Parts: sequence; structure tokens; C-alpha cells
Amino acid sequence: MDVLLLLASITVAIVLLFDYTNGFHDAANIIATVIASRAMTPAQAVILVSIFEFLGPLLGGTAVADTIGSFVQLGGVPPLLSLAVILCGLVGAIVWNVITWWKGVPSSSSHALVGGLTGAVLVSAGGDHVVWGFAELLEGRITGIIKVLAALILSPLAGFWAGFLIHRLMHALLRAARPAANSGLKLAQYVTAAALAFSHGANDAQKSMGILTLVLLLGGFIPEFKVPFWVILACASAITLGILSGGWRIARTLGFAIYRVRPLHALDSQLTSGAVIFAAAMAGAPVSTTHVVASSIMGIGASERPRSVRWSKAGDIIMAWIITIPGAACFAILAYALVNLFLKPAA
Repeated sequence: MDVLLLLASITVAIVLLFDYTNGFHDAANIIATVIASRAMTPAQAVILVSIFEFLGPLLGGTAVADTIGSFVQLGGVPPLLSLAVILCGLVGAIVWNVITWWKGVPSSSSHALVGGLTGAVLVSAGGDHVVWGFAELLEGRITGIIKVLAALILSPLAGFWAGFLIHRLMHALLRAARPAANSGLKLAQYVTAAALAFSHGANDAQKSMGILTLVLLLGGFIPEFKVPFWVILACASAITLGILSGGWRIARTLGFAIYRVRPLHALDSQLTSGAVIFAAAMAGAPVSTTHVVASSIMGIGASERPRSVRWSKAGDIIMAWIITIPGAACFAILAYALVNLFLKPAA
């Protein structure tokens, strides 16, 4: 029991560490266009974003947490092994987040989490403990891995086309506007950036909330899968601290390397991304904020000057999208191989 409690405590700490890395990895998604358009200074942007990032998990419900907490089923697996599996999946996701942050690659923390957990479950408990969702799909229900992957695939497409259409509309409405209108567009970003931060917190922090609640359930500390308030508060705090800590490497990619962002582009990107991510959070669909924001910028650029969009950078992002799940899975499998050495004597 002492070993179980120790492993549960370590796993809870690792969940919060993942939540923290999610914050600093994704900070750029929210602040990049604000800074690139000179609507705010970096300090102003971080303060505003942090406040609304914290409020997102507190007020955004738990639909995404329920989805994330249910795509792996470890019932019947010994508690010690099930907690080790969760721990190793998180380690795989964290290592991938740190590597891509260090290289300035806007990869998806959601992809990394799914890849890490799936890899750890496959190598330890077997594929029967992953809810793939194929049978449910034949019954007209979308659940499990299929629901997660569908959200991760469709959300960038929604971001691209929503950005494309919104920018066309805004450009038509402001066609006769004078350059002084940029001041109003910069002020409006205080609202849209706050909305994007709230949406990000409501979607991304819930992923950690779902995993942390699953840890408590598997360890026998709670009787059913219901997110406790202290879990919501802890995850909201961890992701907010992450937002305060960094993301500047990826900010350069999103704010400057895809398309030249001006006040109208920034406003449209924040409006598009916030709407897509919040809608996904309400539907219980975990999405990649990184890819939604990046695709919205591409859609905006494509609607205005397609030749000015740096499509090669888009290719780099797509490549990161493809390799993140298997990459995080590989690190999770390596972590399990190491942890298993310590579990054998305890078993």
C-alpha cells in the first residue's frame, strides 16, 4: 500500500508537471499574434492571458476531462501497474513537449498526451485496454480514440476555413477604413485575446483534469470518475504558471514565420481560434490549440495573399502533427521499460 501511495503521489505530481509544460508550450498560441501586431507588450499580454487562462478551467465544465479520462480503460489491471502506465504515458508526453518547445516547433500537447498514453497502455496492458471506438462508430456514436483523433484532425480544418471566411468578411467591412482604425483593432484584441485564453484554459487544462481524476480512481482514492474541485483548481494553477513561464520560441514561429501579422490579422485569428476551441470544449472534444491558431493564420493569409504565406513552415507543422503521436508513444514505451525494472521487485 505504501508503494501504491508513493506511486500515486508521483503520478499526480507528473500530471501537474505535464499541465505546466502544456502551459509554457502553448503560451505562444495566445500571445504570438498579440505581440506580432503590437497590440500589447509581452508583459501586458502575459498578464491578461494568465488571468483568463486561470478562469477557463474553473468555468468551462468537465466535458473534455470526461473524454480524456475514458479513452483508456484499465479496469481489472492491478492498481500499481495501472498507475505506472499513466505515469509513463505522461512522461512520454512531457519529454516530447520539452523537445518541441526547445526546437521552436509548434506541435500539439494533445497529440503528445494521446500518443504517450496509448503507447504505454499497448506495451504494458495490451490493446484491449484502449477504447478505439470502431464498434461504437458503427452504432452511430463517436467515442474513444476515434473521437479524440477526429477532433484533432477536423479542428485545424475548421480553423483554416473559419479564418479564411472571417478575414474576407472583416476585410470587406473595413475596406474604406483609414489607417487610424488600427488603433481600434489593437484595443479589440484585449477582448479577443482574453476569449482565446479562456477557451484554451477550458479545453487544455481539462486534459490534465481528466488524467488526474483517472489516477485517483485507479488508485482507489475516489469511488467514481467525477472531477473534484481541488483537481480543477490545481490544474488551472499549473497551466497558468506555465503560461507565465515561456513559449517565446514558438511565438516567433506563429507570429512571424507563417504570415506577416498586422492588427486585423491578429484580431481575426484570435476570434477564429477562440470560437473553434471553445466550441470543441463544450462538445467534449480535445483539440490542439497550436494547430488551430496556426491554421487560422494560414487561412487568413490564404484569403488575402496566398503567395505570401510561408507554406514551407506549414509543411513543418504538418510533419510535427504526423510524428507527434508515435514520437510521444516511443518515449512512453522507454519510460515504461525503466519503470518496470522497479515494479518487478514490488509486485
